[in-house]
Amino acid sequence: MPGLSGRMTTVIKAKVSKRLDRVEDPAETLDYGYEKQVELLQNVKKGVADVVTSKKRLQLQEGNFQQQAAKLEGQARQALAAGNEDLARAALQRKATIETEVGSLDQQIAELEAQQQQLVDNEQKLEAKIEAFRNKKEVIKAQYSAAEAQVQISEAANGVGEQMADVGLAMQRAVDKTEDMKARASAVDELQKAGTFEDVTELGAGQDDIDRQLAQLSTTSSVDDELAKMRQELPAGKKSGAPAPGQQPDKPPS
Repeated sequence: MPGLSGRMTTVIKAKVSKRLDRVEDPAETLDYGYEKQVELLQNVKKGVADVVTSKKRLQLQEGNFQQQAAKLEGQARQALAAGNEDLARAALQRKATIETEVGSLDQQIAELEAQQQQLVDNEQKLEAKIEAFRNKKEVIKAQYSAAEAQVQISEAANGVGEQMADVGLAMQRAVDKTEDMKARASAVDELQKAGTFEDVTELGAGQDDIDRQLAQLSTTSSVDDELAKMRQELPAGKKSGAPAPGQQPDKPPS
């Protein structure tokens, strides 16, 4: 199924591209691109140097041929002066062959010079492009660094805001709990005073506030009765103190 396989390939490429975007550092990518362009420029410079070297080699060879041609021409003159025309002819034939080679070398040197000039022009254009790329690269890197710093500051500020919001909520919860605890403590104290809570240490049924007041009154009355009875049992001369309940105190003698 070509359609399904093509779709899967597209999805995979999209996911890989997205992950690469996450790990890619634009500054590193720009520096890498600049380094590659510098390497290309160095290759061009090397090519120019190779062309110049080849041209110089041909020019040296051409110089040697020209020297040989001049030497053969001199030898032909000497042979002709000596009456040896055949030797003079042979020398001139060799001179003609060398001159043909010199003509070929001239053509090759001219082609190398044209190639050299073209490479030099390309080198200068490439240098200008690389310099422009370098300047633009530094600008983009500076802008990216500034944007990255701004994002970090914004994220930090956002994080602080979120943290302060969480702290504010925690403080509000603490205030609510404190108020709730105060209300509960006040309610417990009020219920305690009202006798709502039973004393588990007491035997029998628990008592409320009215029961305790009645019990206290009964106890006080019982104590007063018993104290009056004890006064009645004392000898007459030793009776003193407070009168019995319902009696008037003795008047002092006049």
